[in-house]
Amino acid sequence: MDEHTLAGAGWPALKVADWASTREALHMYTQIVGKIRLAHLPLINHWWQAPLYVSARGLTTSTIPYGTDAFDIEFDFHDHQLVIRTSKGTTGRVALEPKSVADFYAETLGTLAELGVQTAISARPNEVDPAIPFPQDTVRRPYDAASVTLFWRQLIQADRVLRIFRSHFLGKVSPVHFFWGSFDMACTRFSGRTAPAHPGGAPHCPDWVMVEGYSHELSSCGFWPGDRRFPHAAFYAYSAPVPPGLEKEPVRPAPAAWDSQLGEFIFKYEDAREIALKDDASPDQAVLDFCQSAYEAGAKLAQWDRTSLERQ
Repeated sequence: MDEHTLAGAGWPALKVADWASTREALHMYTQIVGKIRLAHLPLINHWWQAPLYVSARGLTTSTIPYGTDAFDIEFDFHDHQLVIRTSKGTTGRVALEPKSVADFYAETLGTLAELGVQTAISARPNEVDPAIPFPQDTVRRPYDAASVTLFWRQLIQADRVLRIFRSHFLGKVSPVHFFWGSFDMACTRFSGRTAPAHPGGAPHCPDWVMVEGYSHELSSCGFWPGDRRFPHAAFYAYSAPVPPGLEKEPVRPAPAAWDSQLGEFIFKYEDAREIALKDDASPDQAVLDFCQSAYEAGAKLAQWDRTSLERQ
């Protein structure tokens, strides 16, 4: 069996340490593109107008209005280009290759301007520390194209499985989307009740941003590629506000557990692969069991009206 696939299902292995510097560069690139989308769209509850989406080529903004026209931006992880398309039929490209964040920022905004799309964004990244303004981040960053492609293949699988999980909920539920601030994929269910104001505290992110994001009681699950602080790609799940005793609730499958440092349930991506390797199967069911059991734990303790919100 190819070490980069699992039971032919396309779940690639990718160690966080093997692409840490590339990951950090890509995080900044997605922040720049996400902020461009944010600059041209009206606010939707919980910042649902801000994320990116998995596409057949990489990650996309989807359609962004611009006056009476429109444009979109896509990270093409096949050809490793940032592709900008307009409704006028014009296209611009920025190479995804070793370069500084400052160069990527200038090239992207410059290409937009050449296509007739004038854009101004906040030039400081969010939810990271340190938060070096994009034009001042002049250190040349690596770009490991092979690792980026493997990461995108992970996103394809996570997106597919989370869409299945999303379909089992009748209440208000987010799309499966990729948040560039925290650099993770998420799908969020809501009980329908409001929540106390979130205290904020995310690095270099105004508290009112978190207040909007967590304005209503929720249960969220998703996929995160890890970072230097937590060097494991993982599926995660949490409830907000956190109902008392959530950390003591059991979740499935066995390797999944509450992480006291992160304050959420964690199921490591490699554990999902190992379970499937033993059974010669896809990790799909293991991930679905994790998401469902973590949701049930929070919904039970918070007394959600599950009869009205769920469907078989």
